[in-house]
Amino acid sequence: MTRKYQIILISDSTGETLGRIFLAIQSQFASFEYDKKEYVFIRTEQQIDKVLNEYKGKKNTIVLYTVVDTKLAKYLASESLKSNIPCFGVLGNLILSFSKLLNQKAIHKPSAQHVLDEDYYKRIEAIQFTMSHDDGKKTEDINQADIILLGVSRTSKTPTSIYLANRGYKTLNIPLVLDQKIPQILKENFSKFCVIGLVADPERLSEIRRTRASVNQSIDLKAYTDVEAIKEEVENSKKMFKQHGWPTIDVTRRSVEETAASIIKIFEIKKNK
Repeated sequence: MTRKYQIILISDSTGETLGRIFLAIQSQFASFEYDKKEYVFIRTEQQIDKVLNEYKGKKNTIVLYTVVDTKLAKYLASESLKSNIPCFGVLGNLILSFSKLLNQKAIHKPSAQHVLDEDYYKRIEAIQFTMSHDDGKKTEDINQADIILLGVSRTSKTPTSIYLANRGYKTLNIPLVLDQKIPQILKENFSKFCVIGLVADPERLSEIRRTRASVNQSIDLKAYTDVEAIKEEVENSKKMFKQHGWPTIDVTRRSVEETAASIIKIFEIKKNK
């Protein structure tokens, strides 16, 4: 019988970094059953005591933490040891190594990565732009976009756009449907813009569309999910991408993060030409 673990994530900030690190760890193990509990803005010994007291005597408990205050991190580690709870700091050694390499002391300030700097405002602006230019809206602003995504319905254009926006890229996406026209400026100056075509396996698209259509009753299920019709849609989109020399990414077996990473790479190459 597979063990079930209790994963405790303790952070002195929002917990966002720690959550992502744990997801990366968890994804590497095929049989890893767990319950996860997150404790954020933990900045005192009393808070640590309160958390650990909940798990004293409980088996299969693991603590992961991001606590930049050295004294507090040591206290968490020692108290976990007393309670026989495995405890791992995911940033401490890395910060120490950088401190030695850079020959300067770390500031050990919680939430330091969330300062309201230029990059922060750039991300907010990109998110606002992307949300208001989703699904072919306001294409007259196309000159303001960093990245333009094209693709037939359900090729992950919107989630990919939002992910890119969170990385600071103003992203405009346009669905390739009968009543949606591609802006003429794209066709006339197709080398000027960073345009990327998204495609996917027609059978997979049919499955995804069927799920969507079950929620939206106004959609013509037969026409929307017909595999032969989708094959034609995808082939036509590929021909258009090839005609204009736009890079194409098949998103069938890619996560949004993987697709976005490829798009960013294409964007950087084009920008540096």
